[in-house]
Amino acid sequence: MTKTDKPDLAGLYRDTRERLSDLVAGLDAAALRSEVPACPGWKVADVIAHLTAVAEDVVAGRLTDLPTDEITADQVARFADVPVAEMLTRWSAAAPAFEEAIQAFRVWAAVVDVASHEQDIRGALGLPGARTCPAIRHTAPRLASWLDLPVPVRIVTEHGDYSVGTADGQPELTLSTSEFEMFRWRMGRRSLAQLAAMDWSGNPSAILAKLTVFGPATSDIAE
Repeated sequence: MTKTDKPDLAGLYRDTRERLSDLVAGLDAAALRSEVPACPGWKVADVIAHLTAVAEDVVAGRLTDLPTDEITADQVARFADVPVAEMLTRWSAAAPAFEEAIQAFRVWAAVVDVASHEQDIRGALGLPGARTCPAIRHTAPRLASWLDLPVPVRIVTEHGDYSVGTADGQPELTLSTSEFEMFRWRMGRRSLAQLAAMDWSGNPSAILAKLTVFGPATSDIAE
């Protein structure tokens, strides 16, 4: 799959969902109870509950916008006694209609969410993988383009450079990073200390808190 202006969002979501489902289906009970550092308070099973509930709720018309923290907590609680195998079956059943909506309404957030949570689970289990998958290849640049910074920043990755921020005569900061890392820190999966320790050309302290969509993480996340 090549990067285009209008990628197949449904396909990106489906590819990630199927890969993550296969990974989780092979886990034992202890692994499913593993804490997920990137999602404080959640276990692996809770992440799958969230993803399943979002798909079901959108298809049923119960969710028409991004879920709030309260809605997400209610979703996870709703699946507290549901076996993960059943969650995966229900996620698969809701997926075709959900993926159709993702494509029709260009719901980038759904692709970002599932790709982010795949990495959350892999990090929790010590099973790295899919770091250059199509979902990340497409969403990382999109997340970079949404950055709103008060100073000019050039982000240099292995797949290209991204110029973001407002110039206003201020000197440009350069950040050398990888596309995978950009995806992770944009989604708040790095702490302020980790953000500060990245390969900056100057002092980034004024913008660190503005780099993330969520977070930053309250403690270091090692993957």
